Amino acid sequence: MSKGRISVRTAAGSPLPMGVSRTPSGHNFAIAARHATAVSLVLFRSGQDEPVAEVEFDPRLNRTGDVWHLLVRDFDPALRYGFRLRGPCDLQGSGHCYRPQLIMLDPYAKALTGGSDWGVAYRRSGRPDPLASFQRRCVHVESDFDWEGDRPLNIPLKDTIIYELHPRGYTAHSSSGVKHPGTYRGLIAKIPYLKKLGVTAVELLPVAEFNELENTRVNPATGEPLKNFWGYSPLAFFAPKAAYAVNGRDGNQVREFKELVKALHTAGIEVILDVVFNHTAEGGADGPTISLRGIDNAIYYLLDPVTRQYLNFSGCGNTVNCNHPWVRDLIMDCLRYWVTEMHVDGFRFDLASILGRGPRGEVLADPPMVEKIAEDPVLAHTKIIAEAWDAAGLYQVGSFSPHPRWAEWNGRFRDDLRRFLCGHPDCVGPLATRIAGSSDLYGHNGRMPFNSINFITSHDGFTLYDLVSYSRKHNEANGEENRDGDNHNISWNSGVEGETDDPEIIALRRRRIRTAAVILLLSQGVPMICAGDEFGRSQQGNNNAYCQDNEISWVDWGLEKRNADLIRFFRLLIALRKDYPIFRRAGFFNPDAGDGRPEISWQSLVPGRQDWSPEARCLAFRLHGGEGPDFLVLLNAASSPRRFLLPDPLPGRRWRLLLNTAAAAPADIVPVAKAKVVSGSRLEVADYGAVVLICRQG
Repeated sequence: MSKGRISVRTAAGSPLPMGVSRTPSGHNFAIAARHATAVSLVLFRSGQDEPVAEVEFDPRLNRTGDVWHLLVRDFDPALRYGFRLRGPCDLQGSGHCYRPQLIMLDPYAKALTGGSDWGVAYRRSGRPDPLASFQRRCVHVESDFDWEGDRPLNIPLKDTIIYELHPRGYTAHSSSGVKHPGTYRGLIAKIPYLKKLGVTAVELLPVAEFNELENTRVNPATGEPLKNFWGYSPLAFFAPKAAYAVNGRDGNQVREFKELVKALHTAGIEVILDVVFNHTAEGGADGPTISLRGIDNAIYYLLDPVTRQYLNFSGCGNTVNCNHPWVRDLIMDCLRYWVTEMHVDGFRFDLASILGRGPRGEVLADPPMVEKIAEDPVLAHTKIIAEAWDAAGLYQVGSFSPHPRWAEWNGRFRDDLRRFLCGHPDCVGPLATRIAGSSDLYGHNGRMPFNSINFITSHDGFTLYDLVSYSRKHNEANGEENRDGDNHNISWNSGVEGETDDPEIIALRRRRIRTAAVILLLSQGVPMICAGDEFGRSQQGNNNAYCQDNEISWVDWGLEKRNADLIRFFRLLIALRKDYPIFRRAGFFNPDAGDGRPEISWQSLVPGRQDWSPEARCLAFRLHGGEGPDFLVLLNAASSPRRFLLPDPLPGRRWRLLLNTAAAAPADIVPVAKAKVVSGSRLEVADYGAVVLICRQG
């Protein structure tokens, strides 16, 4: 043995489970690679580039079927590991891409080294290495953690209010006031705020390891290097992002992520992960070889059957072959791991329509992957949410899966609400359908309103403030000459593009924000709020801030004080939804509430008369509460005020004013107990405004 090398005692090992696992006899390593001709386990000491041992698998002893396996006795968990694989490399022919000069990451690795400091390149021989994150190694992590009895919260989906946030961007701004900005622990420090706001779940943008330095462009105005800020470029599906931990070394990032989940659960808040199984960081043919490509490229990715080029339904260079049995197993093992070991409560599947594509990219009628996720017994009580489209034009909102377990990001809710907020023609009828739970999309196959995840904004696109402040995108800072990002924003700047000191425009924007919140939170379905929308966060008109690790993307907590009235509005509106089940029904509305009245009735300016014409700009609906109170919601998307004739209240009850988006705080929304009686039979609603009344005794 040369200096620094170590001796390794081995045995045959077992083909299952995949990855590395501790057994009474040692640590078992297993990796599936059908087309590899040779496989080696390569071991490293922390901080060293050269291996301390390399053990070649004997195919007669260490291979069962297509799985290569090896038992290492007396394995030191402080060692890092990876795999070296040999085999054909002919991307245009066989589609294989074995590169034995490189060390492959274990697809089942629970933690990676080399990325513990955000934005800091790995250095080789004192020089920054441009392939920084691709030189990472795998770490074996034991599952010892005291959960102190933590169990899944299992909040019913119909009662869920989702808050989408970026794990780093939420506290990275200097105004956040946390001890550890941009980390899991920084997010823990904001739990009291989330609890007071009233949300029931946080949806975290990707926490699986990715390389924030893979973006090589710069901001053309400042010269600032751009990053992959969002993280939709996974290196290892099982491994939490080390740079989001205060100490992301030696696998400690796993512990810190568990601490976050445990703290959120203690506060009654669930954790939903945004997961990316549709593509990986290996990109197209010119991308780096990190893991799956160098393990069994022709199995793990979709390749054109003739040219053997990567099929690119993700828009990111490659598409994972999700319905191959190996890949199905990998995805299911990963989901089960995050649920059983990390205690997460659900998943939002990025570009989920790719989960339904076959080996040639065809859309499958009954995709095994989609069905398996819905029917898996371990995941039976988790929330599963599909982004029901992909980057190649496949759009499956309302048709992603007939299985009642699947919820969907309802892109039609977003678009129809935005059109109404802009005063577009022919928008009243579609909005009414969305408010009532989108029965046209989910009223069949046993699905319910809560299969619809309703949202106005998300990480991808304008913030709510920008939606009412910009009529076009302003993505110049992304270094792509404003070509990136969606051009179809369905937004209106309220009269001036961008920032203004005009008090009338400022008032209109704030009114439109409040009106949007009213529609979102009082519609049937599951509302999702984008972090910072509740206090007017802006991205300066950037609708594709994926590469902006700066104040464009970071949440400015100074707005918490400056726009405290807007937070109050959101908080009381959320409380109203939570207090009255009529806003979060399990089923669709019936024509008869049991007392001869429909459960929901519609009108324009006059009770019993709803104008559904393309020219209509007003919509009102009455929710008949049965033994509980009735509610009346009045919406005006016209460019001038409109007077609504109020329907008759129930005998012994009176209409009381709960909310008026045109009023100054605190009159914009009041608790139910303080709602004042409305005098007269007519009520004026401001342009682009909303009014909510409650019918109760007294």
